[in-house]
Amino acid sequence: MKVLLLDADRTLVRTLEPELHGAQLQAAHGQAEGLRLVREGDWDLILLDAAFSGAGMEILHRLRTNPAAPPVVLLAAEPSMDLMMEAIAEGAHEVLPKPIPPGRLGGIVTALDQAGAIRPLSVVPTGEEAIVGSSPEMLSAYASVARAATSDATVLVLGESGTGKEMIARVLHSRSRRSHGPFIAINCAAIPENLLESELFGHEKGAFTGAIGRRIGRFERASGGTLFLDEIGDMSLALQSKILRALQEREIERVGGEGPVPIDVRIVAATNRDLKRAVEEGAFRTDLFYRLAVVTLHLPPLRERGRDLDRLVEHFVARYAAEHGKPVHGIAEEFFALLRAHPWPGNVRQLRNVVERAVVMCSGSVLLPQHLPADVLQPQPRPGGDNPEDGPLCTLEEMERRYIQRAIRETGNNLTLAAERLGIHRNTLRRKMAEYGLDRGIVVAAE
Repeated sequence: MKVLLLDADRTLVRTLEPELHGAQLQAAHGQAEGLRLVREGDWDLILLDAAFSGAGMEILHRLRTNPAAPPVVLLAAEPSMDLMMEAIAEGAHEVLPKPIPPGRLGGIVTALDQAGAIRPLSVVPTGEEAIVGSSPEMLSAYASVARAATSDATVLVLGESGTGKEMIARVLHSRSRRSHGPFIAINCAAIPENLLESELFGHEKGAFTGAIGRRIGRFERASGGTLFLDEIGDMSLALQSKILRALQEREIERVGGEGPVPIDVRIVAATNRDLKRAVEEGAFRTDLFYRLAVVTLHLPPLRERGRDLDRLVEHFVARYAAEHGKPVHGIAEEFFALLRAHPWPGNVRQLRNVVERAVVMCSGSVLLPQHLPADVLQPQPRPGGDNPEDGPLCTLEEMERRYIQRAIRETGNNLTLAAERLGIHRNTLRRKMAEYGLDRGIVVAAE
Protein backbone atom coordinates (compact mmCIF):
# COMPACT_ATOMS: atom_id res chain seq x y z
CA MET A 1 0.00 0.00 0.00
CA LYS A 2 1.37 3.43 -1.00
CA VAL A 3 0.59 6.49 1.10
CA LEU A 4 1.39 10.12 0.24
CA LEU A 5 1.71 12.71 3.01
CA LEU A 6 1.28 16.38 2.10
CA ASP A 7 2.35 18.32 5.19
CA ALA A 8 4.93 21.01 5.90
CA ASP A 9 5.89 19.31 9.18
CA ARG A 10 9.02 17.27 8.37
CA THR A 11 8.91 15.41 11.69
CA LEU A 12 5.47 13.97 11.05
CA VAL A 13 6.81 11.10 8.93
CA ARG A 14 8.53 9.44 11.89
CA THR A 15 5.34 9.82 13.96
CA LEU A 16 3.11 8.27 11.33
CA GLU A 17 5.20 5.33 10.14
CA PRO A 18 4.32 3.04 13.09
CA GLU A 19 0.63 3.71 12.40
CA LEU A 20 0.79 2.62 8.76
CA HIS A 21 1.22 -1.12 9.37
CA GLY A 22 4.09 -1.44 6.93
CA ALA A 23 2.62 0.72 4.17
CA GLN A 24 5.05 2.64 1.98
CA LEU A 25 5.04 6.33 2.98
CA GLN A 26 6.32 9.24 0.90
CA ALA A 27 6.09 12.87 1.95
CA ALA A 28 6.01 16.23 0.22
CA HIS A 29 6.55 19.40 2.24
CA GLY A 30 5.86 22.01 -0.44
CA GLN A 31 2.94 22.68 -2.78
CA ALA A 32 4.79 22.26 -6.09
CA GLU A 33 6.38 18.97 -5.04
CA GLY A 34 3.09 17.77 -3.59
CA LEU A 35 1.07 18.48 -6.73
CA ARG A 36 3.72 16.75 -8.84
CA LEU A 37 3.60 13.62 -6.70
CA VAL A 38 -0.20 13.63 -6.75
CA ARG A 39 -0.14 13.70 -10.56
CA GLU A 40 2.67 11.20 -11.10
CA GLY A 41 2.17 8.69 -8.30
CA ASP A 42 -0.13 5.71 -8.00
CA TRP A 43 -1.36 6.27 -4.44
CA ASP A 44 -3.71 4.21 -2.31
CA LEU A 45 -4.20 6.96 0.30
CA ILE A 46 -3.35 10.65 0.58
CA LEU A 47 -2.87 12.36 3.95
CA LEU A 48 -3.41 16.08 3.43
CA ASP A 49 -2.86 18.88 5.93
CA ALA A 50 -5.78 21.31 5.73
CA ALA A 51 -3.27 24.19 5.98
CA PHE A 52 -0.78 22.70 3.49
CA SER A 53 0.97 25.64 1.79
CA GLY A 54 -2.22 27.63 2.30
CA ALA A 55 -3.94 25.47 -0.33
CA GLY A 56 -5.02 22.27 1.45
CA MET A 57 -8.73 22.67 0.72
CA GLU A 58 -8.01 23.72 -2.85
CA ILE A 59 -6.00 20.52 -3.39
CA LEU A 60 -8.83 18.50 -1.85
CA HIS A 61 -11.25 20.15 -4.28
CA ARG A 62 -9.00 19.28 -7.25
CA LEU A 63 -8.76 15.67 -6.13
CA ARG A 64 -12.54 15.40 -5.86
CA THR A 65 -12.93 16.26 -9.54
CA ASN A 66 -10.78 13.24 -10.49
CA PRO A 67 -12.85 10.01 -10.39
CA ALA A 68 -9.65 7.95 -10.10
CA ALA A 69 -8.30 9.89 -7.11
CA PRO A 70 -7.45 7.81 -4.01
CA PRO A 71 -9.16 8.37 -0.64
CA VAL A 72 -7.99 11.54 1.13
CA VAL A 73 -7.71 11.90 4.92
CA LEU A 74 -7.60 15.55 5.93
CA LEU A 75 -5.41 16.48 8.90
CA ALA A 76 -6.28 19.60 10.89
CA ALA A 77 -4.64 21.18 13.95
CA GLU A 78 -7.98 22.60 15.06
CA PRO A 79 -10.81 20.77 13.30
CA SER A 80 -14.15 22.56 13.54
CA MET A 81 -17.67 21.66 12.53
CA ASP A 82 -17.43 24.05 9.57
CA LEU A 83 -14.18 22.41 8.42
CA MET A 84 -15.67 18.94 8.83
CA MET A 85 -18.73 19.88 6.78
CA GLU A 86 -16.63 21.47 4.04
CA ALA A 87 -14.16 18.57 3.94
CA ILE A 88 -16.85 15.92 3.68
CA ALA A 89 -18.64 17.96 1.01
CA GLU A 90 -15.37 18.02 -0.92
CA GLY A 91 -15.04 14.26 -0.70
CA ALA A 92 -12.63 13.74 2.21
CA HIS A 93 -12.57 10.15 3.43
CA GLU A 94 -12.19 11.35 7.02
CA VAL A 95 -10.93 14.32 9.04
CA LEU A 96 -8.39 13.63 11.80
CA PRO A 97 -7.06 16.05 14.41
CA LYS A 98 -3.35 16.77 14.85
CA PRO A 99 -1.72 15.16 16.71
CA ILE A 100 -3.47 12.04 15.40
CA PRO A 101 -5.00 9.89 18.19
CA PRO A 102 -3.28 6.47 18.48
CA GLY A 103 -4.92 3.79 16.39
CA ARG A 104 -7.13 6.09 14.29
CA LEU A 105 -4.94 6.24 11.20
CA GLY A 106 -3.98 2.58 11.56
CA GLY A 107 -7.63 1.62 11.55
CA ILE A 108 -8.22 3.56 8.32
CA VAL A 109 -5.18 1.99 6.63
CA THR A 110 -6.27 -1.49 7.72
CA ALA A 111 -9.82 -0.96 6.44
CA LEU A 112 -8.58 0.30 3.07
CA ASP A 113 -6.06 -2.52 2.81
CA GLN A 114 -8.66 -5.15 3.66
CA ALA A 115 -11.03 -3.71 1.09
CA GLY A 116 -8.95 -5.55 -1.51
CA ALA A 117 -9.95 -5.22 -5.12
CA ILE A 118 -12.21 -2.39 -6.21
CA ARG A 119 -15.02 -3.10 -8.65
CA PRO A 120 -15.58 -0.11 -10.95
CA LEU A 121 -19.17 1.08 -11.08
CA SER A 122 -20.47 0.98 -14.65
CA VAL A 123 -24.21 0.66 -14.12
CA VAL A 124 -26.75 3.11 -15.48
CA PRO A 125 -29.38 3.79 -12.80
CA THR A 126 -32.93 2.71 -13.61
CA GLY A 127 -36.14 2.79 -11.64
CA GLU A 128 -37.07 -0.89 -11.79
CA GLU A 129 -35.05 -2.95 -9.33
CA ALA A 130 -37.76 -5.62 -9.61
CA ILE A 131 -36.26 -6.69 -12.92
CA VAL A 132 -32.61 -6.61 -11.80
CA GLY A 133 -31.00 -10.04 -11.56
CA SER A 134 -30.66 -13.24 -13.52
CA SER A 135 -31.01 -16.06 -10.98
CA PRO A 136 -33.12 -19.01 -12.22
CA GLU A 137 -35.90 -18.09 -9.77
CA MET A 138 -36.08 -14.51 -11.03
CA LEU A 139 -35.88 -15.55 -14.68
CA SER A 140 -38.91 -17.76 -14.05
CA ALA A 141 -40.72 -14.81 -12.45
CA TYR A 142 -39.82 -12.54 -15.40
CA ALA A 143 -41.26 -15.06 -17.86
CA SER A 144 -44.52 -15.21 -15.91
CA VAL A 145 -44.67 -11.40 -15.73
CA ALA A 146 -44.10 -11.10 -19.48
CA ARG A 147 -46.89 -13.56 -20.24
CA ALA A 148 -49.36 -12.16 -17.71
CA ALA A 149 -48.77 -8.49 -18.46
CA THR A 150 -50.55 -8.50 -21.82
CA SER A 151 -53.74 -9.94 -20.35
CA ASP A 152 -56.30 -8.64 -17.88
CA ALA A 153 -55.98 -11.73 -15.69
CA THR A 154 -55.88 -11.25 -11.92
CA VAL A 155 -52.39 -11.86 -10.53
CA LEU A 156 -51.40 -13.00 -7.04
CA VAL A 157 -47.82 -12.15 -6.06
CA LEU A 158 -46.38 -14.17 -3.17
CA GLY A 159 -43.14 -13.56 -1.30
CA GLU A 160 -41.56 -12.45 1.94
CA SER A 161 -41.74 -8.84 3.04
CA GLY A 162 -39.36 -6.70 1.01
CA THR A 163 -38.94 -9.01 -1.97
CA GLY A 164 -40.36 -6.45 -4.41
CA LYS A 165 -44.01 -7.43 -4.78
CA GLU A 166 -45.22 -3.88 -5.44
CA MET A 167 -42.42 -3.32 -7.95
CA ILE A 168 -43.56 -6.42 -9.85
CA ALA A 169 -47.14 -5.11 -9.74
CA ARG A 170 -45.95 -1.83 -11.24
CA VAL A 171 -44.08 -3.69 -13.99
CA LEU A 172 -47.22 -5.70 -14.77
CA HIS A 173 -49.14 -2.43 -15.08
CA SER A 174 -46.52 -0.60 -17.16
CA ARG A 175 -46.27 -3.50 -19.63
CA SER A 176 -50.03 -3.97 -19.97
CA ARG A 177 -52.68 -2.48 -22.24
CA ARG A 178 -53.78 -0.47 -19.20
CA SER A 179 -50.48 1.39 -18.86
CA HIS A 180 -52.18 4.63 -19.90
CA GLY A 181 -54.52 4.34 -16.89
CA PRO A 182 -53.77 4.89 -13.20
CA PHE A 183 -51.86 2.52 -10.93
CA ILE A 184 -53.49 2.66 -7.48
CA ALA A 185 -51.97 0.83 -4.52
CA ILE A 186 -53.32 0.19 -1.03
CA ASN A 187 -51.77 -1.70 1.88
CA CYS A 188 -54.69 -3.57 3.40
CA ALA A 189 -52.79 -4.25 6.64
CA ALA A 190 -51.90 -0.59 7.23
CA ILE A 191 -55.46 0.77 7.41
CA PRO A 192 -57.79 0.12 10.36
CA GLU A 193 -60.55 -2.35 9.59
CA ASN A 194 -63.31 0.20 10.18
CA LEU A 195 -61.80 2.54 7.57
CA LEU A 196 -60.61 0.02 4.99
CA GLU A 197 -64.03 -0.55 3.40
CA SER A 198 -64.46 3.18 2.80
CA GLU A 199 -60.91 3.41 1.39
CA LEU A 200 -61.62 0.60 -1.04
CA PHE A 201 -65.18 1.29 -2.08
CA GLY A 202 -65.75 4.92 -1.12
CA HIS A 203 -68.74 6.33 0.76
CA GLU A 204 -71.68 8.68 0.37
CA LYS A 205 -72.25 11.84 2.37
CA GLY A 206 -73.69 11.04 5.80
CA ALA A 207 -72.88 7.32 5.56
CA PHE A 208 -71.31 7.50 9.02
CA THR A 209 -70.13 10.06 11.53
CA GLY A 210 -67.55 12.25 9.87
CA ALA A 211 -68.67 11.49 6.30
CA ILE A 212 -69.20 15.14 5.36
CA GLY A 213 -69.17 14.46 1.63
CA ARG A 214 -68.94 11.77 -1.02
CA ARG A 215 -65.59 9.94 -1.18
CA ILE A 216 -64.41 8.01 -4.23
CA GLY A 217 -62.69 4.77 -3.24
CA ARG A 218 -59.61 3.07 -4.66
CA PHE A 219 -61.61 0.79 -6.95
CA GLU A 220 -63.17 3.75 -8.75
CA ARG A 221 -59.96 5.75 -8.77
CA ALA A 222 -58.21 2.84 -10.52
CA SER A 223 -60.79 2.82 -13.33
CA GLY A 224 -59.09 1.98 -16.64
CA GLY A 225 -55.92 0.94 -14.83
CA THR A 226 -54.62 -1.41 -12.14
CA LEU A 227 -55.50 -1.75 -8.45
CA PHE A 228 -52.78 -3.27 -6.29
CA LEU A 229 -54.07 -4.85 -3.08
CA ASP A 230 -51.00 -5.37 -0.91
CA GLU A 231 -51.09 -7.66 2.14
CA ILE A 232 -54.53 -8.96 1.20
CA GLY A 233 -53.94 -11.93 3.48
CA ASP A 234 -54.56 -9.64 6.47
CA MET A 235 -58.07 -8.67 5.35
CA SER A 236 -61.12 -9.72 7.38
CA LEU A 237 -63.53 -12.36 6.05
CA ALA A 238 -66.29 -9.76 5.80
CA LEU A 239 -64.25 -7.56 3.48
CA GLN A 240 -63.01 -10.58 1.56
CA SER A 241 -66.58 -11.34 0.55
CA LYS A 242 -67.03 -7.80 -0.80
CA ILE A 243 -63.75 -8.03 -2.74
CA LEU A 244 -64.97 -11.32 -4.21
CA ARG A 245 -68.23 -9.72 -5.31
CA ALA A 246 -66.35 -6.82 -6.92
CA LEU A 247 -64.22 -9.27 -8.90
CA GLN A 248 -67.15 -11.41 -9.98
CA GLU A 249 -69.70 -8.71 -10.76
CA ARG A 250 -67.29 -5.96 -11.90
CA GLU A 251 -69.15 -3.51 -9.70
CA ILE A 252 -68.90 -2.12 -6.18
CA GLU A 253 -71.22 -0.31 -3.80
CA ARG A 254 -70.10 2.72 -1.82
CA VAL A 255 -70.65 2.69 1.92
CA GLY A 256 -74.08 4.23 2.43
CA GLY A 257 -74.79 3.99 -1.31
CA GLU A 258 -78.09 2.93 -2.81
CA GLY A 259 -76.93 1.16 -5.96
CA PRO A 260 -73.99 -0.55 -7.68
CA VAL A 261 -71.19 1.37 -9.39
CA PRO A 262 -69.57 -0.32 -12.42
CA ILE A 263 -65.79 -0.67 -12.30
CA ASP A 264 -63.14 -1.42 -14.92
CA VAL A 265 -59.96 -2.39 -13.09
CA ARG A 266 -57.35 -5.10 -13.16
CA ILE A 267 -56.51 -6.56 -9.76
CA VAL A 268 -52.99 -7.48 -8.67
CA ALA A 269 -52.89 -8.77 -5.10
CA ALA A 270 -49.94 -9.63 -2.88
CA THR A 271 -49.20 -11.16 0.50
CA ASN A 272 -46.32 -12.51 2.54
CA ARG A 273 -48.62 -15.03 4.21
CA ASP A 274 -49.17 -18.65 3.22
CA LEU A 275 -52.67 -18.25 1.76
CA LYS A 276 -53.20 -21.98 1.24
CA ARG A 277 -52.64 -22.53 4.95
CA ALA A 278 -54.91 -19.57 5.73
CA VAL A 279 -57.61 -21.20 3.60
CA GLU A 280 -57.19 -24.49 5.47
CA GLU A 281 -57.46 -22.66 8.79
CA GLY A 282 -60.58 -20.78 7.69
CA ALA A 283 -58.88 -17.38 7.80
CA PHE A 284 -59.14 -16.82 4.04
CA ARG A 285 -61.99 -17.56 1.67
CA THR A 286 -61.37 -20.46 -0.69
CA ASP A 287 -63.38 -18.88 -3.51
CA LEU A 288 -61.48 -15.59 -3.24
CA PHE A 289 -58.14 -17.39 -3.21
CA TYR A 290 -58.87 -19.13 -6.51
CA ARG A 291 -60.30 -15.95 -7.96
CA LEU A 292 -57.08 -14.07 -7.15
CA ALA A 293 -54.67 -16.85 -8.11
CA VAL A 294 -55.47 -16.98 -11.83
CA VAL A 295 -51.77 -16.24 -12.30
CA THR A 296 -49.50 -16.77 -9.29
CA LEU A 297 -45.98 -15.34 -9.08
CA HIS A 298 -43.52 -16.45 -6.40
CA LEU A 299 -40.72 -14.01 -5.58
CA PRO A 300 -37.72 -15.69 -3.91
CA PRO A 301 -36.07 -14.16 -0.84
CA LEU A 302 -32.80 -12.33 -1.45
CA ARG A 303 -30.74 -14.99 0.35
CA GLU A 304 -31.76 -17.50 -2.37
CA ARG A 305 -30.95 -15.30 -5.35
CA GLY A 306 -27.17 -15.84 -5.47
CA ARG A 307 -25.22 -13.22 -7.41
CA ASP A 308 -28.37 -11.17 -7.97
CA LEU A 309 -27.32 -9.39 -4.78
CA ASP A 310 -24.22 -7.98 -6.49
CA ARG A 311 -26.27 -6.68 -9.40
CA LEU A 312 -28.82 -5.12 -7.05
CA VAL A 313 -26.04 -3.44 -5.06
CA GLU A 314 -24.53 -1.93 -8.21
CA HIS A 315 -28.00 -0.81 -9.32
CA PHE A 316 -28.73 0.89 -5.98
CA VAL A 317 -25.28 2.50 -5.77
CA ALA A 318 -25.71 4.02 -9.22
CA ARG A 319 -29.20 5.19 -8.33
CA TYR A 320 -28.37 6.79 -4.99
CA ALA A 321 -25.01 8.21 -6.06
CA ALA A 322 -26.90 10.12 -8.75
CA GLU A 323 -29.78 11.02 -6.42
CA HIS A 324 -27.55 12.33 -3.61
CA GLY A 325 -24.87 13.86 -5.84
CA LYS A 326 -22.13 11.52 -4.56
CA PRO A 327 -19.03 10.82 -6.72
CA VAL A 328 -19.04 7.07 -6.02
CA HIS A 329 -17.26 5.23 -8.83
CA GLY A 330 -16.26 1.92 -7.28
CA ILE A 331 -17.17 -0.71 -4.68
CA ALA A 332 -14.66 -2.71 -2.63
CA GLU A 333 -14.96 -6.48 -3.04
CA GLU A 334 -14.94 -6.83 0.76
CA PHE A 335 -18.07 -4.63 0.77
CA PHE A 336 -19.78 -7.23 -1.44
CA ALA A 337 -18.46 -10.11 0.69
CA LEU A 338 -20.01 -8.68 3.85
CA LEU A 339 -23.34 -8.15 2.12
CA ARG A 340 -23.36 -11.72 0.79
CA ALA A 341 -22.78 -13.05 4.32
CA HIS A 342 -25.81 -11.20 5.74
CA PRO A 343 -29.14 -13.11 6.03
CA TRP A 344 -31.28 -10.17 4.80
CA PRO A 345 -34.53 -10.73 6.70
CA GLY A 346 -35.87 -7.55 5.08
CA ASN A 347 -34.82 -8.70 1.59
CA VAL A 348 -34.41 -6.21 -1.27
CA ARG A 349 -36.06 -3.38 0.69
CA GLN A 350 -33.53 -3.78 3.50
CA LEU A 351 -30.63 -4.03 1.03
CA ARG A 352 -31.79 -0.84 -0.68
CA ASN A 353 -31.83 1.04 2.63
CA VAL A 354 -28.37 -0.27 3.62
CA VAL A 355 -26.85 0.71 0.27
CA GLU A 356 -28.42 4.17 0.35
CA ARG A 357 -27.01 4.73 3.84
CA ALA A 358 -23.56 3.59 2.65
CA VAL A 359 -23.65 6.00 -0.30
CA VAL A 360 -24.70 8.87 1.98
CA MET A 361 -21.95 8.07 4.51
CA CYS A 362 -19.25 7.69 1.83
CA SER A 363 -17.20 10.85 1.43
CA GLY A 364 -14.85 9.42 -1.18
CA SER A 365 -15.22 7.63 -4.48
CA VAL A 366 -15.21 4.02 -3.23
CA LEU A 367 -17.67 2.20 -0.97
CA LEU A 368 -15.80 0.41 1.83
CA PRO A 369 -16.86 -1.91 4.66
CA GLN A 370 -16.72 0.98 7.14
CA HIS A 371 -19.69 2.56 5.34
CA LEU A 372 -21.94 -0.35 6.35
CA PRO A 373 -24.06 -0.34 9.54
CA ALA A 374 -22.98 -2.40 12.53
CA ASP A 375 -25.65 -5.08 12.07
CA VAL A 376 -24.24 -5.91 8.62
CA LEU A 377 -20.62 -5.86 9.81
CA GLN A 378 -21.43 -8.34 12.58
CA PRO A 379 -21.76 -11.97 11.47
CA GLN A 380 -25.36 -13.16 11.85
CA PRO A 381 -26.97 -16.59 11.63
CA ARG A 382 -29.02 -17.25 8.54
CA PRO A 383 -32.68 -18.28 8.77
CA GLY A 384 -32.98 -21.91 9.72
CA GLY A 385 -30.16 -22.03 12.25
CA ASP A 386 -26.46 -21.48 12.78
CA ASN A 387 -25.30 -24.20 10.40
CA PRO A 388 -22.06 -23.01 8.71
CA GLU A 389 -23.31 -24.61 5.49
CA ASP A 390 -25.88 -21.79 5.27
CA GLY A 391 -23.17 -19.17 4.74
CA PRO A 392 -20.50 -18.55 2.09
CA LEU A 393 -18.17 -21.55 1.78
CA CYS A 394 -14.55 -21.10 2.94
CA THR A 395 -11.93 -23.13 4.80
CA LEU A 396 -12.05 -23.33 8.58
CA GLU A 397 -8.66 -21.60 8.76
CA GLU A 398 -9.91 -18.73 6.60
CA MET A 399 -13.06 -18.38 8.69
CA GLU A 400 -11.00 -18.30 11.90
CA ARG A 401 -8.60 -15.74 10.44
CA ARG A 402 -11.51 -13.48 9.41
CA TYR A 403 -13.14 -13.64 12.83
CA ILE A 404 -9.87 -12.85 14.61
CA GLN A 405 -9.17 -9.98 12.21
CA ARG A 406 -12.64 -8.53 12.75
CA ALA A 407 -12.43 -8.84 16.55
CA ILE A 408 -9.07 -7.02 16.58
CA ARG A 409 -10.39 -4.27 14.35
CA GLU A 410 -13.66 -3.76 16.22
CA THR A 411 -11.96 -3.60 19.63
CA GLY A 412 -9.35 -1.07 18.49
CA ASN A 413 -6.46 -3.59 18.83
CA ASN A 414 -7.36 -4.30 22.46
CA LEU A 415 -6.33 -7.96 22.61
CA THR A 416 -7.93 -8.61 25.99
CA LEU A 417 -11.35 -7.47 24.72
CA ALA A 418 -10.84 -9.25 21.40
CA ALA A 419 -10.00 -12.51 23.20
CA GLU A 420 -13.09 -12.16 25.41
CA ARG A 421 -15.28 -11.57 22.38
CA LEU A 422 -13.83 -14.66 20.65
CA GLY A 423 -14.12 -16.77 23.81
CA ILE A 424 -10.42 -17.70 23.94
CA HIS A 425 -7.45 -16.88 26.19
CA ARG A 426 -5.37 -13.82 25.38
CA ASN A 427 -2.24 -15.95 24.89
CA THR A 428 -4.15 -18.16 22.46
CA LEU A 429 -5.17 -15.08 20.53
CA ARG A 430 -1.55 -13.91 20.30
CA ARG A 431 -0.47 -17.33 19.03
CA LYS A 432 -3.27 -17.38 16.44
CA MET A 433 -2.37 -13.85 15.31
CA ALA A 434 1.24 -14.90 14.76
CA GLU A 435 0.11 -18.03 12.93
CA TYR A 436 -2.00 -16.03 10.48
CA GLY A 437 0.43 -13.12 10.19
CA LEU A 438 -2.01 -10.73 11.85
CA ASP A 439 0.52 -9.46 14.38
CA ARG A 440 2.61 -7.58 11.81
CA GLY A 441 2.16 -3.84 12.22
CA ILE A 442 -0.39 -4.19 15.02
CA VAL A 443 0.08 -1.58 17.73
CA VAL A 444 -1.59 -3.06 20.82
CA ALA A 445 -3.89 -0.64 22.61
CA ALA A 446 -3.41 0.08 26.30
CA GLU A 447 -5.31 -2.52 28.31
